[in-house]
Amino acid sequence: MRRTLPVACALSLFAAPPPLAAQAPRLSEFTRRFVSVDSPIVALTHVRVVDGTGAAPAEDQTIVIQGGKIAALGSARSVRVPRGAHVLDLSGHTVIPGLVGLHDHTFYTTSARSIQISSSAPRLYLASGVTTIRTTGSMSPYAELNLKRQIDAGQAPGPHLYVTGPYITGEAGSGMASALTPEQARRLVAYWAEEGVSWIKFYTAISRAAMQAAIDEAHKRGVKTTGHLCSVSFREAVALGIDNLEHGLFVNTDYDPAKQPDQCAQGSMAKLGSLDLTSEPVQQTIRDMTARNVAMTSTLAVFELFVPNRPPLEQRVLDAMAPDVRAEYLQTRARISEQGSFGIAPDVFRKAQDFDVAFVRAGGLLAAGVDPTGNGGALPGFGDQRNYELLIEAGFTPVQALQIMTSNGAKVLGGGAEFGTIAAGRRADLVVIRGDPIARPADIRNVVTVFKDGVGYDSARLIESVKGLVGVR
Repeated sequence: MRRTLPVACALSLFAAPPPLAAQAPRLSEFTRRFVSVDSPIVALTHVRVVDGTGAAPAEDQTIVIQGGKIAALGSARSVRVPRGAHVLDLSGHTVIPGLVGLHDHTFYTTSARSIQISSSAPRLYLASGVTTIRTTGSMSPYAELNLKRQIDAGQAPGPHLYVTGPYITGEAGSGMASALTPEQARRLVAYWAEEGVSWIKFYTAISRAAMQAAIDEAHKRGVKTTGHLCSVSFREAVALGIDNLEHGLFVNTDYDPAKQPDQCAQGSMAKLGSLDLTSEPVQQTIRDMTARNVAMTSTLAVFELFVPNRPPLEQRVLDAMAPDVRAEYLQTRARISEQGSFGIAPDVFRKAQDFDVAFVRAGGLLAAGVDPTGNGGALPGFGDQRNYELLIEAGFTPVQALQIMTSNGAKVLGGGAEFGTIAAGRRADLVVIRGDPIARPADIRNVVTVFKDGVGYDSARLIESVKGLVGVR
């Protein structure tokens, strides 16, 4: 049973409520169905704070929220609660920054379907504590641009969106964009930059010439670039000026002796299990990335789906899926576990985790995202929470894992001074968790309230509203 947070009022001689102009945009009647806290001033008291900077947790803290911002943060003894504040006694709870998902699509795939889920995805992200996402490749760019406008206007609940344009690749199928020449690449980037995307994503069959033209055009227009690569290796992409690289070691073809220029070699991933991460080629890739400040996005949750008998089945995940989607996912999961079936070997998965750790230890900027694709088992939001556990399994401490998933993501997006950490003056994007996810990582699932721009959303209501809908809408 979900416990209702105790509420009280405290008086002080300090801090009058802010003027109306400082309040968040008016929320629609529909959005308000999911709001549990919406007052001009809110005080979160007696709470454990993990601020996202890498600092150790601070016990018995008070956070004051005013005008959508963090107005004050400090020990419960030192912070005065403003007059008229809505006070939440959060003893036994932890507050972390809102998670920043850097590979968080609003479309969803299984082994048999691909569908835009503009209703269920934003609610699941927000319910799970993800307050900012980058869509990182779109199958329906206008659906995402329109969704961003709706959320920004308060018409629908959801995270802050950084919208990425359509996938840009070589020979394209499905909903991707084909750029076979530099001219085509420049035209695509120019068009989507004008339409309002803030990132461009390259896919597996792009050529170096087309990528170079696209990167140059994007940077000229203030747009950043990333990629799920194969035909172009990590070192090649870094040399061309890419800003971010997706999926880590799983898609890096730098180390495949069969790799041909501008061609995607088959079977590269299977060879990674025996890769020596201390070898000069690997270390050179990491040196190139760190020297050029190229960030990397870890998406362990989606690749784990192809490791036999992983991840552990969660009832909440199955409940969120439409019935036929659930049946299909369970069948696919069972097939992956059969001897000789398609999958990712455990040693390859472990090697990719080790690469994430090596990159960070060398000074690289690592962020994370769920990528709710593959066979459908990594859902929006829920998969972001699973990433937290997988980063800890990789060798990061819980505090480091949260830093990767909050402030690091904000830095990649260029918003590190505004969100991603808990400090006075930052945007009040905060996650209230029952328990202690530092001592017990599984507690990351116990989200009670998610503050976005200072408005508190009820996690349980958001999740309940999408039960049985993932894979449908």
